[in-house]
Amino acid sequence: MPTTLRVRFHELDPYGHVNHAVYLSYLEVARIDHLAARGIDLLELTARTGAQLVVVGIEVDYLAPAAARDELTVTCRLHERRRASARFDQEIRRGGTVLVRARVRTATIDPAGRPMALPTELLAALDALEGP
Repeated sequence: MPTTLRVRFHELDPYGHVNHAVYLSYLEVARIDHLAARGIDLLELTARTGAQLVVVGIEVDYLAPAAARDELTVTCRLHERRRASARFDQEIRRGGTVLVRARVRTATIDPAGRPMALPTELLAALDALEGP
C-alpha cells in the first residue's frame, strides 16, 4: 500500500528541489501509514506495551530531485525482521521515476532505552509488509 504525498513549497531548498532531510520525513510518514493500515498505532502500542520502534540507521540514495507540487508515491517493504529489530526497503517515486531509495534499520526499545522483543501484534503487522 503506497503513501501519496504532495511536495509543499516550504520543503524546498534554495535550488527549488525538495531538501534532502525532508525525504526522511516522507519515509517516516509511509512507514507509519503502512503499520496503521495493518492495525498498528505506534503511540497506542507504546502506551500499552512500552515498546518503541526507533530508527537506528538509514542509508539513502538520492537519484533525482522532486519539486514543488510534485505528487510522490512512497513504498515500504520489510526486508528483514529479527527478534528486536527490522530493516525496511523504501522508495520514493514521481510517476515511474524512482527519486529516492532507502534502507532503514529500526530497533525496538523499552522506556529505559534497552532492546526488547517486538510485541506480537507488531510482528504480525511487519510480516504483512514483507515483500517477495
